[in-house]
Amino acid sequence: MSVSIQSINQASQRLQGVSIKTPLEFNQRLSDKYNAEIYLKREDLQPVRSFKIRGAYNLIASLSEQEKSQGVVCASAGNHAQGVAYSCSKLGIKGVIFMPVVTPNQKIEKVKKFGADFVEVVLVGDTFDEASLESKNYCQKNNMVYVHPFDDDRTIAGQGTVAKEIFEEISPDIIVSCVGGGGLISGVASFAKEFNPQTLIYGVEPFGAAGMYEALKAGKLVTLDKIDTFVDGAAVRTVGQKTLDITKQKVEKVVLVPEGEVCFNMVELYQNEGIIAEPAGTLAVSGLDQLKNEIIGKKVICIISGGNNDISRYPEIIERSLVWQGKKHYFIIEFTQKPGQLRKFVVDVLGPTDDISRFEYIKKTNKEKGAALVGVELSDKNNLPPLLERFEKSGLDYKKIETGDLIYQQLI
Repeated sequence: MSVSIQSINQASQRLQGVSIKTPLEFNQRLSDKYNAEIYLKREDLQPVRSFKIRGAYNLIASLSEQEKSQGVVCASAGNHAQGVAYSCSKLGIKGVIFMPVVTPNQKIEKVKKFGADFVEVVLVGDTFDEASLESKNYCQKNNMVYVHPFDDDRTIAGQGTVAKEIFEEISPDIIVSCVGGGGLISGVASFAKEFNPQTLIYGVEPFGAAGMYEALKAGKLVTLDKIDTFVDGAAVRTVGQKTLDITKQKVEKVVLVPEGEVCFNMVELYQNEGIIAEPAGTLAVSGLDQLKNEIIGKKVICIISGGNNDISRYPEIIERSLVWQGKKHYFIIEFTQKPGQLRKFVVDVLGPTDDISRFEYIKKTNKEKGAALVGVELSDKNNLPPLLERFEKSGLDYKKIETGDLIYQQLI
């Protein structure tokens, strides 16, 4: 079996009454910013708030009656799990879903809600790949059917229905997709390149989980030693063999974006368009900066792949956004333990629009100096050099905390 327009059309038929045809919305703000005609494909508006319902349901609905009676197993960082749970409940099939323990609670609760009495959730491992290994062992031991989140032709064909819907409304020059395991971009590219070979496909991955990028560079599957799980929907250490093969053949390139830039765009989408996107759902828009020369004057589709974001994560999202913009910085400052030292810092070092966003200090007895952790928020990133210059002139002993420092990981 291979992924083609025919298999994607068949998937579209199966998905009638299950997934919705999501809106394709013109975005004036981004169009003006990048001098292009930019549309957002709103997969965050699916019943399970991500595109994953398409591939999960298509695969499960394709099973024989014998396979359905055996029950299904999957591993997921959240969105695929919701798609599988929804599908199991709708089709009346037993499912066991393995999720990493770091999965946001909002996604875990949604899986339980969608699956109702048909689904059991097992939390195991710190990454998708660890949960995946456990799920495969369980599946084999219990003679159940594995529903792969990305490396299965039926999953890929289901995700390809996103592109089918796009081309039913518009003929784009470029489609930009997030990349986790590669199922979405493989399905989209499979349809687009067969329907209109002139359409360009670009993928976007987070810096901290660059599985597809590294695999393309190596020309073979690569397992990353470690990943940053912040962009949980794309936090995959090893992409699929099928998805790698399709991406090699049909995708122009995959670019990497910092997690802080993802956070910045999450905030921008919410404040400007009222779109609640999860980190992975914002990857396509976040990749536009790196693609700005390629997209000038073009008709561009950015797929907002999901909107399952736990509200408790927003303080961290705002923090990462400010740090990425160069507007928030942390310092360790040694204050002489005598009156007036904090006043000296405020008067001599801080600029008129600089703000103290964090201050942690405990006075030590019988010591001449005491260290304080100080967070400073700037109104403009260009205010940093003058701030550092005033630091030097003040005579205060200080160290600027860099993003690679161990203590920085405790702050964010």
